[in-house]
Parts: sequence; structure tokens; C-alpha cells
Amino acid sequence: MSDDMVVLTVDGLEIKVPRGTKLLQACLDNGIYIPNLCYLEGMERPPSSCRLCLVEIEGRPGPVPSCSLEVENGMVVHTSTDALRRLQQTAFRLLVSTNSGKCSLCMANKRCEMQRIAKFLHMPLRTKRLRHIPKDMPRIIEEHPCIDYESNKCVLCGRCIYVCGRQEDAPFHLDFAGRGFNTVISFFGSELPGVAEYCRDCGACIAACPVGALSYREDRQRFLQQLERNKASRARK
Repeated sequence: MSDDMVVLTVDGLEIKVPRGTKLLQACLDNGIYIPNLCYLEGMERPPSSCRLCLVEIEGRPGPVPSCSLEVENGMVVHTSTDALRRLQQTAFRLLVSTNSGKCSLCMANKRCEMQRIAKFLHMPLRTKRLRHIPKDMPRIIEEHPCIDYESNKCVLCGRCIYVCGRQEDAPFHLDFAGRGFNTVISFFGSELPGVAEYCRDCGACIAACPVGALSYREDRQRFLQQLERNKASRARK
């Protein structure tokens, strides 16, 4: 075997991947799904903030986030134990505690990563164990000249910040602002010249968002208008 390749066993399946590959990516590339929100392929230092991609590794104490761990030769990994599922379900409940659960009113409906994870974990998108706590801020934040931000949908995964930061010629970059429960994505500097034109052509942050919390303002307005037309059409029947 080449020194550039690593052989490991995941859920009884032996897989071979390039050395240096993140364990989460190795699993996804080989058809082994692990819930995740804050990871994107190519990240050198994934934040491991969503706490969904936990796995167990034989010989190591406790579960570890698979997104930030590089594969090792001979590693034996378990992704679906009962203990892991309970931890993932708890993390998921916390993530959806600010979610309204009104998927039919969301532009990301049927292509939302939270829906996929909910189905995988057999969990509802509106938790009953935790009181629904909407964030104390406007539901739609329109600080950006052409992008709307829906704070109650945002899971603070940081993917939009990561991809925006990689656009070296961007006139401004997204970042986190606030603390604790009131943390949001910041558009500070978006009033600078050229931002609207650049962002209309880029759209990397919108594409990276796993839950539809970011959208072009015009697209969102068209979507809402279509919902109203559909509602009116049903009322006439």
C-alpha cells in the first residue's frame, strides 16, 4: 500500500483514503453518512461547533468530532452506537429550539440539511422537550444591500463566514457578532461601495448555508409572492 494512503475500518467496513483526509470526509466519500452542519470539504480547521458529527474510536476515551480528526492507519471507528445517537439527538434539539418548524414557508424546503438530519435521527423539527425560544431580534435582518438574513433559521454553523473569507477580492467579509444566545451573522461594512454588485455575482454564502437563512432579497420576495398566489388559488377552490 502506498504511504500516501490510509486504511481504516468504519462500522465494519474497510475503507482506503488519502493520508490527511478528515475522518468525516472519508466517511461521506464512502457512503457512510454522519450528521453535520458546520463542515465543508477542504476546511483545514473545522469549527466542530454543531456537535453532530461525533464518532467513537476504539482505544480512545469518549466520542470525538469526526470533522476535525484526520484518519490514521488501522483506526477502528463506530458512527451509530446508541450513546452517539443520544448525544446527536440532544445536540439537534438544541439547534431546533429557535426554529419555527414552518418548513413550507421556507425557501430551503426539501433541500435543507436540517430536514435531512431530522429524518436520519428520527427527530421532529419542532422540539417538544425544550420550550421554543425565538431570538430577541428582527426575524428578517436587511442590513445587507441585496441579501436577507433570517436569524431564527440560522444555526451559526459559520459556513457562510468560511466561504466569504475565501473570496480574496471581496470588498467585505461576513463574521459573527453578539454573544451567547444573541449571536448573529454580521454584515458590518456591507454599505461600502461595490458590495451589492459583488455579492449579486458571488452568492457563495447563500449556496453554503445549509438551512436557507441567507437569500437574495429579490428571490425571497418572489418566493413569498408565489406563496400568496398559491394561498389565494386554494381559497378560490
